[in-house]
Amino acid sequence: MGLREALRRTGTRHPAVLLAVHPGGTETRLAVEAGLRRRGWPVAASPAAASGLLVVGAGGAGAGEWTDALWRQIPYPKSRSTVTGAEGVETALDGLLRTLAAPAGGSGGGVAGEVGPGEGAAGRRPGAGHAAHQDHGTHEGPRGGEDNRGHGGEPGHEGHTGHESADGHDAHEPPGGHGAHDAHAAHLGHAGPVAGLPMAERADDRDGLRLDRLHLPLGPGLADWPAGLVLDVALQGDVVQHAGVRTATRAAEELPYWDEPWLRAARGEDVVRGAAHRRCCAAHLDSIARLLAVSGWPDPAARARRLRDAVLDGVPARVWSAGLERLGRRVRRSRVLRASTAGLGALPAARARRSGVTGPALAADGDAYDRLLTWLDEAARHAAGVDDDRPLARYGQDGPRGRLDGPRPPSRALLDVLPDLLRGAEFTSARVIVASLDPDLDELAVAVRG
Repeated sequence: MGLREALRRTGTRHPAVLLAVHPGGTETRLAVEAGLRRRGWPVAASPAAASGLLVVGAGGAGAGEWTDALWRQIPYPKSRSTVTGAEGVETALDGLLRTLAAPAGGSGGGVAGEVGPGEGAAGRRPGAGHAAHQDHGTHEGPRGGEDNRGHGGEPGHEGHTGHESADGHDAHEPPGGHGAHDAHAAHLGHAGPVAGLPMAERADDRDGLRLDRLHLPLGPGLADWPAGLVLDVALQGDVVQHAGVRTATRAAEELPYWDEPWLRAARGEDVVRGAAHRRCCAAHLDSIARLLAVSGWPDPAARARRLRDAVLDGVPARVWSAGLERLGRRVRRSRVLRASTAGLGALPAARARRSGVTGPALAADGDAYDRLLTWLDEAARHAAGVDDDRPLARYGQDGPRGRLDGPRPPSRALLDVLPDLLRGAEFTSARVIVASLDPDLDELAVAVRG
């Protein structure tokens, strides 16, 4: 028992936290990432690597399915919490640590109750109306005096729980909550899941051969992934043959965080240009960090996030502008990064213009690597204007992803071109292509017309 408790204390000093971000939770996500960095806690890339699950934002109908799927995949000891506002981040992180550090057999048993702002007196998170939430949040886990075999009493599974969901399907789906979307099997046209796993069908490939085609959903529970986005992809081998886009309904109607200065100005509010420049610079740094992270460059990604937070915190440009220049030089010098992103998701300007794409994706006139360089250039350009105290014009402004006074939000156009960019790409490149566009699904709720 002493060794077990010692291992528990060691493993919970710097727990890896998996983020499940709902649409509308951008500001809270930024506060969470900053809080994790201050504590020295890593962000987990997958459920298997996580000790805690932090649900960020208030999800809409059906949001609990994929967050519960992530929760079932996290090994013990584990903790779960919910945070719905930036002001509740420290409370939520303290709650994660407290339940992880609880002695075995204690009130928490190392498995989280749900803490964070906006919870009711019963300790349930907003929108938690399913019994599955209660099962996974507070009543799941090894219990003293019980047989800890897997469901069905099969031998050889002692000490493991959560192997099977309530409907009998295997709960150990691939990262990203794929098992939560098994109900879409009929819509996707394949034979459906067997023992919780999707089965392949036969179809012609690009060379006219009959090969297995496997249908999988990507998202929404992936690290550095647009909140609320699900891609239904059909794979032959490791090549994407088809991709369909599904988006989650936003739970709230507040202004999209990254577009807020321009949308407030469009409403007639007083906004200075410097605030818009800061928001745009930070948005580009956030996109840069995501693309670098999924491209296998964690250290420069962390540097981009530190710069992003400094910009949003109002730190004078003279403090962080040199760091932005160093980041740009390092990215441009890397031949490995260029080789791993060049040629992916090519979007010529003429095609982008026909599709209604505006902003950096149009200006880049190229592939994922070109879009990365464009973000760096745009971040530097906006960094030069963060001290501009002139009023922001009401109309005719570009947000981080394009024109905000057009017939549709700029991210809508990015989502519309995404399936064509993914078709024919290798599966391992799909996330790089998505990150190089970085659509903001919060924009889909608001469109400002001139």
